[in-house]
Amino acid sequence: MSSNAFAFSIASLRRVRLLLLAGALILPGARAQDISSARSTVSAASYQAFRELRDLPYVPNAAPRQRLDIYLPASAQAGAPRPLIVWIHGGAWRIGTKDDCPAARLVSLGYAAASIEYRFSQDAPFPAQIEDCKAAIRWLRAHSREYGIDPSRIGVWGASAGGHLVALLGVTGHVSDFDTGPNLDQSSAVQCVIDFFGPTDFLHYGDPPDTFSSLGNAVAQLLGGPFSTHQALARSASPIYFVTRDAAPFLILQGDHDPLVPMEQSVALNAALQKAGVPGTLHIVKGGGHGGPGFSTPEVRKLIVDFLARYLKPGG
Repeated sequence: MSSNAFAFSIASLRRVRLLLLAGALILPGARAQDISSARSTVSAASYQAFRELRDLPYVPNAAPRQRLDIYLPASAQAGAPRPLIVWIHGGAWRIGTKDDCPAARLVSLGYAAASIEYRFSQDAPFPAQIEDCKAAIRWLRAHSREYGIDPSRIGVWGASAGGHLVALLGVTGHVSDFDTGPNLDQSSAVQCVIDFFGPTDFLHYGDPPDTFSSLGNAVAQLLGGPFSTHQALARSASPIYFVTRDAAPFLILQGDHDPLVPMEQSVALNAALQKAGVPGTLHIVKGGGHGGPGFSTPEVRKLIVDFLARYLKPGG
Protein backbone atom coordinates (compact mmCIF):
# COMPACT_ATOMS: atom_id res chain seq x y z
CA MET A 1 0.00 0.00 0.00
CA SER A 2 1.76 3.14 -1.16
CA SER A 3 1.85 6.16 1.13
CA ASN A 4 1.58 8.31 -1.98
CA ALA A 5 -2.00 7.10 -2.32
CA PHE A 6 -2.79 8.80 0.95
CA ALA A 7 -2.67 12.56 0.38
CA PHE A 8 -2.74 13.28 4.10
CA SER A 9 -3.40 16.55 5.84
CA ILE A 10 -4.72 17.29 9.33
CA ALA A 11 -6.70 20.18 7.94
CA SER A 12 -10.43 20.18 7.34
CA LEU A 13 -12.15 18.29 4.56
CA ARG A 14 -14.82 20.20 2.67
CA ARG A 15 -15.73 22.63 5.41
CA VAL A 16 -12.39 24.31 6.00
CA ARG A 17 -12.26 25.57 9.57
CA LEU A 18 -9.44 27.24 11.39
CA LEU A 19 -9.05 24.63 14.11
CA LEU A 20 -5.89 23.45 15.71
CA LEU A 21 -4.32 20.27 14.48
CA ALA A 22 -7.61 18.46 14.11
CA GLY A 23 -8.90 20.18 17.23
CA ALA A 24 -5.79 20.12 19.37
CA LEU A 25 -5.81 20.81 23.11
CA ILE A 26 -6.18 24.53 23.86
CA LEU A 27 -4.72 25.82 27.10
CA PRO A 28 -3.85 29.35 28.23
CA GLY A 29 -0.60 30.59 26.71
CA ALA A 30 -0.69 28.37 23.63
CA ARG A 31 1.18 29.85 20.68
CA ALA A 32 -0.55 29.97 17.32
CA GLN A 33 2.42 28.50 15.48
CA ASP A 34 2.34 25.45 17.77
CA ILE A 35 -1.35 24.67 17.39
CA SER A 36 -2.27 25.77 13.88
CA SER A 37 -2.85 23.03 11.31
CA ALA A 38 -1.34 22.86 7.87
CA ARG A 39 -3.60 23.91 5.01
CA SER A 40 -4.95 21.06 2.92
CA THR A 41 -3.20 20.41 -0.37
CA VAL A 42 -5.63 17.72 -1.49
CA SER A 43 -7.49 18.45 -4.71
CA ALA A 44 -11.27 18.48 -4.87
CA ALA A 45 -11.16 15.27 -6.89
CA SER A 46 -9.93 13.43 -3.80
CA TYR A 47 -13.27 14.00 -2.10
CA GLN A 48 -15.10 11.99 -4.75
CA ALA A 49 -13.77 8.81 -3.16
CA PHE A 50 -16.30 8.75 -0.33
CA ARG A 51 -19.84 9.59 0.73
CA GLU A 52 -20.90 10.84 4.13
CA LEU A 53 -23.65 9.59 6.42
CA ARG A 54 -23.99 12.37 8.95
CA ASP A 55 -25.25 12.94 12.49
CA LEU A 56 -26.12 9.35 13.37
CA PRO A 57 -27.04 9.05 17.08
CA TYR A 58 -25.17 6.27 18.85
CA VAL A 59 -27.27 6.22 22.03
CA PRO A 60 -31.05 6.51 22.53
CA ASN A 61 -32.28 10.03 23.31
CA ALA A 62 -28.88 11.31 22.22
CA ALA A 63 -27.59 14.65 23.40
CA PRO A 64 -26.58 16.98 20.55
CA ARG A 65 -22.98 15.78 20.68
CA GLN A 66 -23.66 12.05 21.00
CA ARG A 67 -23.58 11.56 17.24
CA LEU A 68 -21.17 10.33 14.61
CA ASP A 69 -20.51 10.50 10.87
CA ILE A 70 -19.58 7.54 8.66
CA TYR A 71 -17.53 7.72 5.46
CA LEU A 72 -17.97 4.98 2.85
CA PRO A 73 -17.12 4.53 -0.85
CA ALA A 74 -18.98 6.94 -3.12
CA SER A 75 -20.89 4.09 -4.72
CA ALA A 76 -22.09 0.91 -3.08
CA GLN A 77 -19.58 -1.87 -3.64
CA ALA A 78 -20.00 -5.56 -3.05
CA GLY A 79 -17.19 -7.44 -1.37
CA ALA A 80 -15.64 -8.13 1.98
CA PRO A 81 -16.48 -5.81 4.88
CA ARG A 82 -14.03 -2.96 5.32
CA PRO A 83 -11.83 -2.30 8.33
CA LEU A 84 -12.91 0.85 10.16
CA ILE A 85 -10.83 3.82 11.31
CA VAL A 86 -12.55 5.99 13.92
CA TRP A 87 -11.38 9.60 14.31
CA ILE A 88 -11.84 11.32 17.69
CA HIS A 89 -11.29 15.07 17.63
CA GLY A 90 -9.47 17.12 20.23
CA GLY A 91 -10.19 20.52 21.69
CA ALA A 92 -9.41 20.35 25.43
CA TRP A 93 -12.47 18.14 25.94
CA ARG A 94 -14.59 21.28 25.63
CA ILE A 95 -14.51 22.43 21.99
CA GLY A 96 -14.05 20.82 18.57
CA THR A 97 -16.12 19.07 15.96
CA LYS A 98 -16.42 15.76 14.17
CA ASP A 99 -16.75 17.59 10.85
CA ASP A 100 -13.02 17.47 10.12
CA CYS A 101 -12.03 13.83 9.70
CA PRO A 102 -8.59 13.05 8.24
CA ALA A 103 -9.40 9.33 8.32
CA ALA A 104 -11.96 9.88 5.55
CA ARG A 105 -9.10 10.17 3.08
CA LEU A 106 -8.29 6.52 3.73
CA VAL A 107 -11.56 5.29 2.23
CA SER A 108 -9.79 5.09 -1.14
CA LEU A 109 -7.31 2.64 0.41
CA GLY A 110 -9.97 0.12 1.38
CA TYR A 111 -11.12 1.41 4.74
CA ALA A 112 -14.36 2.79 6.10
CA ALA A 113 -14.06 5.78 8.41
CA ALA A 114 -16.10 7.33 11.19
CA SER A 115 -15.81 10.54 13.18
CA ILE A 116 -17.46 10.88 16.55
CA GLU A 117 -18.43 13.64 18.92
CA TYR A 118 -18.75 13.30 22.69
CA ARG A 119 -20.12 15.35 25.55
CA PHE A 120 -17.96 18.31 26.50
CA SER A 121 -16.52 18.68 30.00
CA GLN A 122 -18.57 21.81 30.68
CA ASP A 123 -21.70 19.71 30.21
CA ALA A 124 -20.55 16.48 31.84
CA PRO A 125 -17.21 15.80 33.57
CA PHE A 126 -15.11 12.69 33.13
CA PRO A 127 -15.84 9.80 32.57
CA ALA A 128 -18.63 11.01 30.26
CA GLN A 129 -16.18 11.51 27.38
CA ILE A 130 -14.74 7.98 27.34
CA GLU A 131 -18.18 6.49 28.06
CA ASP A 132 -19.42 8.19 24.89
CA CYS A 133 -16.44 6.99 22.86
CA LYS A 134 -17.01 3.43 24.00
CA ALA A 135 -20.74 3.69 23.29
CA ALA A 136 -19.92 4.86 19.76
CA ILE A 137 -17.56 1.90 19.18
CA ARG A 138 -20.22 -0.54 20.41
CA TRP A 139 -22.86 1.11 18.19
CA LEU A 140 -20.60 0.83 15.17
CA ARG A 141 -20.10 -2.87 15.86
CA ALA A 142 -23.83 -3.41 16.36
CA HIS A 143 -24.49 -1.77 12.95
CA SER A 144 -21.44 -3.13 11.16
CA ARG A 145 -23.37 -5.31 8.71
CA GLU A 146 -25.57 -2.37 7.72
CA TYR A 147 -22.55 -0.27 6.76
CA GLY A 148 -20.23 -2.96 5.42
CA ILE A 149 -17.80 -2.70 8.34
CA ASP A 150 -15.65 -5.51 9.64
CA PRO A 151 -16.37 -5.47 13.41
CA SER A 152 -13.18 -7.40 14.15
CA ARG A 153 -10.93 -4.70 12.65
CA ILE A 154 -11.49 -1.28 14.22
CA GLY A 155 -8.70 1.22 14.74
CA VAL A 156 -8.89 4.62 16.44
CA TRP A 157 -6.98 7.84 15.79
CA GLY A 158 -7.04 11.13 17.65
CA ALA A 159 -5.03 14.25 18.44
CA SER A 160 -4.43 15.96 21.79
CA ALA A 161 -7.61 15.52 23.88
CA GLY A 162 -8.67 13.10 21.14
CA GLY A 163 -5.29 11.38 21.50
CA HIS A 164 -6.00 10.97 25.20
CA LEU A 165 -9.36 9.36 24.46
CA VAL A 166 -8.07 6.96 21.80
CA ALA A 167 -5.24 5.95 24.13
CA LEU A 168 -7.77 5.23 26.87
CA LEU A 169 -9.81 3.16 24.42
CA GLY A 170 -6.68 1.23 23.47
CA VAL A 171 -5.81 0.19 27.03
CA THR A 172 -9.32 -0.50 28.41
CA GLY A 173 -10.71 -2.97 25.92
CA HIS A 174 -10.31 -5.77 28.47
CA VAL A 175 -12.16 -3.97 31.28
CA SER A 176 -15.74 -2.76 31.62
CA ASP A 177 -15.09 0.31 33.80
CA PHE A 178 -16.39 2.77 31.21
CA ASP A 179 -18.94 0.63 29.37
CA THR A 180 -22.39 2.02 30.10
CA GLY A 181 -25.56 2.42 28.07
CA PRO A 182 -26.82 0.43 25.06
CA ASN A 183 -25.26 -2.38 23.01
CA LEU A 184 -23.43 -3.88 25.96
CA ASP A 185 -23.41 -7.20 24.11
CA GLN A 186 -20.82 -5.59 21.81
CA SER A 187 -17.17 -5.03 22.67
CA SER A 188 -15.66 -1.56 22.91
CA ALA A 189 -12.16 -2.92 22.36
CA VAL A 190 -10.14 -1.62 19.42
CA GLN A 191 -7.45 -3.33 17.37
CA CYS A 192 -4.96 -0.47 17.07
CA VAL A 193 -4.41 3.14 18.17
CA ILE A 194 -2.83 6.21 16.58
CA ASP A 195 -2.21 8.74 19.33
CA PHE A 196 -1.08 12.24 18.37
CA PHE A 197 0.36 13.95 21.49
CA GLY A 198 -2.41 12.92 23.88
CA PRO A 199 -2.02 13.39 27.66
CA THR A 200 -1.43 10.01 29.30
CA ASP A 201 -0.74 10.57 33.01
CA PHE A 202 -2.54 13.35 34.84
CA LEU A 203 -0.83 12.47 38.13
CA HIS A 204 2.49 13.56 36.61
CA TYR A 205 1.39 16.22 34.16
CA GLY A 206 2.71 19.26 35.95
CA ASP A 207 5.45 20.01 38.44
CA PRO A 208 3.82 20.37 40.86
CA PRO A 209 0.51 18.91 39.57
CA ASP A 210 -1.51 21.92 40.75
CA THR A 211 0.18 24.05 38.08
CA PHE A 212 -2.48 22.78 35.70
CA SER A 213 -5.51 22.63 38.01
CA SER A 214 -6.46 26.27 38.52
CA LEU A 215 -10.03 27.40 38.04
CA GLY A 216 -10.98 27.37 34.38
CA ASN A 217 -8.15 25.06 33.38
CA ALA A 218 -9.11 22.37 30.87
CA VAL A 219 -7.93 19.45 32.99
CA ALA A 220 -9.63 20.71 36.13
CA GLN A 221 -12.81 21.18 34.11
CA LEU A 222 -12.51 17.65 32.74
CA LEU A 223 -12.17 16.26 36.25
CA GLY A 224 -14.97 18.43 37.63
CA GLY A 225 -12.78 20.23 40.14
CA PRO A 226 -9.24 20.95 41.36
CA PHE A 227 -6.63 18.25 41.01
CA SER A 228 -5.91 18.32 44.74
CA THR A 229 -9.38 16.97 45.51
CA HIS A 230 -9.78 14.75 42.43
CA GLN A 231 -6.63 12.63 42.38
CA ALA A 232 -8.47 9.32 42.21
CA LEU A 233 -10.42 10.53 39.19
CA ALA A 234 -7.22 11.89 37.62
CA ARG A 235 -5.72 8.42 37.89
CA SER A 236 -8.85 6.85 36.41
CA ALA A 237 -8.61 9.26 33.48
CA SER A 238 -4.94 8.40 32.80
CA PRO A 239 -4.33 5.73 30.13
CA ILE A 240 -0.93 4.77 31.53
CA TYR A 241 -2.47 3.13 34.61
CA PHE A 242 -4.54 0.71 32.52
CA VAL A 243 -1.68 -0.68 30.44
CA THR A 244 -1.50 -4.49 30.38
CA ARG A 245 -0.40 -7.00 27.78
CA ASP A 246 -4.01 -6.91 26.50
CA ALA A 247 -3.67 -3.35 25.23
CA ALA A 248 -3.96 -2.66 21.50
CA PRO A 249 -0.86 -1.87 19.41
CA PHE A 250 0.03 1.85 19.46
CA LEU A 251 1.57 4.37 17.11
CA ILE A 252 2.39 7.49 19.14
CA LEU A 253 3.52 10.77 17.59
CA GLN A 254 4.83 13.57 19.76
CA GLY A 255 6.65 16.85 19.18
CA ASP A 256 9.79 17.44 21.22
CA HIS A 257 8.88 21.13 21.60
CA ASP A 258 5.22 20.67 22.54
CA PRO A 259 4.33 23.52 24.95
CA LEU A 260 1.08 21.92 26.11
CA VAL A 261 1.58 18.17 26.45
CA PRO A 262 5.07 17.36 27.76
CA MET A 263 7.01 14.90 25.60
CA GLU A 264 7.51 12.78 28.72
CA GLN A 265 3.81 11.90 28.63
CA SER A 266 4.20 10.01 25.36
CA VAL A 267 7.60 8.60 26.31
CA ALA A 268 6.20 7.18 29.56
CA LEU A 269 3.19 5.59 27.84
CA ASN A 270 5.40 4.01 25.21
CA ALA A 271 7.71 2.64 27.93
CA ALA A 272 4.75 1.15 29.80
CA LEU A 273 3.49 -0.49 26.61
CA GLN A 274 6.91 -1.91 25.82
CA LYS A 275 7.26 -3.26 29.37
CA ALA A 276 3.90 -5.00 29.02
CA GLY A 277 4.95 -6.53 25.70
CA VAL A 278 2.50 -4.49 23.61
CA PRO A 279 3.60 -3.73 20.03
CA GLY A 280 4.12 -0.04 19.54
CA THR A 281 6.11 2.74 17.94
CA LEU A 282 6.96 6.17 19.35
CA HIS A 283 7.86 8.73 16.69
CA ILE A 284 9.29 12.01 17.96
CA VAL A 285 8.76 14.94 15.59
CA LYS A 286 11.97 16.94 15.84
CA GLY A 287 11.16 20.58 16.43
CA GLY A 288 7.46 19.74 16.54
CA GLY A 289 5.05 21.61 18.74
CA HIS A 290 1.46 20.81 19.58
CA GLY A 291 0.71 19.94 15.98
CA GLY A 292 2.02 21.66 12.90
CA PRO A 293 3.52 20.66 9.54
CA GLY A 294 5.91 18.14 11.07
CA PHE A 295 2.93 15.83 11.58
CA SER A 296 2.02 15.65 7.89
CA THR A 297 5.37 14.89 6.25
CA PRO A 298 5.84 11.96 3.83
CA GLU A 299 7.60 10.08 6.65
CA VAL A 300 4.60 10.48 8.93
CA ARG A 301 2.18 9.57 6.16
CA LYS A 302 4.08 6.35 5.57
CA LEU A 303 4.14 5.54 9.29
CA ILE A 304 0.36 5.90 9.47
CA VAL A 305 -0.42 3.95 6.31
CA ASP A 306 1.98 1.13 7.17
CA PHE A 307 0.77 0.89 10.76
CA LEU A 308 -2.88 0.65 9.73
CA ALA A 309 -2.09 -1.88 7.02
CA ARG A 310 -0.22 -4.04 9.52
CA TYR A 311 -2.99 -4.18 12.10
CA LEU A 312 -6.19 -3.73 10.08
CA LYS A 313 -5.13 -5.26 6.73
CA PRO A 314 -7.69 -4.05 4.15
CA GLY A 315 -8.69 -6.90 1.89
CA GLY A 316 -7.18 -9.43 4.24
